Amino acid sequence: MTSLSVVASHLVGAVVPLIIPLKVCPKAPPGAQKYADDVMGYVLWGVGIVFFLGLVIAIASLVAGRIVNMPHATKMGIVGIVMVIVAAIAYVVAPGIVDGILGNGCI
Repeated sequence: MTSLSVVASHLVGAVVPLIIPLKVCPKAPPGAQKYADDVMGYVLWGVGIVFFLGLVIAIASLVAGRIVNMPHATKMGIVGIVMVIVAAIAYVVAPGIVDGILGNGCI
């Protein structure tokens, strides 16, 4: 490399961070983290209740379909149980995938 290219690379390396901030990270305003944690806790409990209710309703559909000899209701009960299990697995796995793609949120 010539001395001109070395000087130019050092100049660009020193000037670019001044013009374009290279690391901007999202941060909650002071005092907001407590409320964000509360909301996330409520959402977590709500999702757990929805999973439980979905499983109970699917099992009820399965049993009712067997009792009254309705194969479509029985089939929907089985599909409901499978979908609740798949949704619960996705609920656990998806945040890790999104976090792996987005990183720590800094741009």
